[in-house]
Amino acid sequence: MARVRAEWARERPDVDTSPQAVIGRLHRLGHLLTARLTAVYGAHGLSEGEFDVLAALRRAGEPFERAPGELAAHTMVTTGAMTKRIDRLQRAGLVTRRRSAADGRGRVVALTPEGRSLIDRAFTEHMRNERELLDALDPREARELERLLTGWLARVEPPGVPATAPRRPGG
Repeated sequence: MARVRAEWARERPDVDTSPQAVIGRLHRLGHLLTARLTAVYGAHGLSEGEFDVLAALRRAGEPFERAPGELAAHTMVTTGAMTKRIDRLQRAGLVTRRRSAADGRGRVVALTPEGRSLIDRAFTEHMRNERELLDALDPREARELERLLTGWLARVEPPGVPATAPRRPGG
């Protein structure tokens, strides 16, 4: 980033490039983190989106089910994208779909025993991976970074985004 900023300072000294010092590094870090996180999902035969769906179902608690629209809200994707993810997970035997007992017109997606076993294994490894990544900081730095990012996100994130909506990376 220092080299990029120096080049811009030479070419466009009239433009303040100081935001690149933070934004550029966050962008680069985001790519590196995503690569490390998706490697864990892939080791379990899952895409990032499939991991998110299974994780949202697992977090729901017994009986580990949610309506498709609720899943879409919890994973911040369109209902069309959610349908494709559910289709793939259903074909793999990791989720089932059925009519809602409460509303015969609605649908419910639920983890199968195989799906629950897989997400439990994948989530355990995912948390181990995130711990390893975060251990590059000392505990004080990690707490301060969390505080700073929480405050910044609260100022930048559009109103109405559910607090439970994940965030990338990782479910």
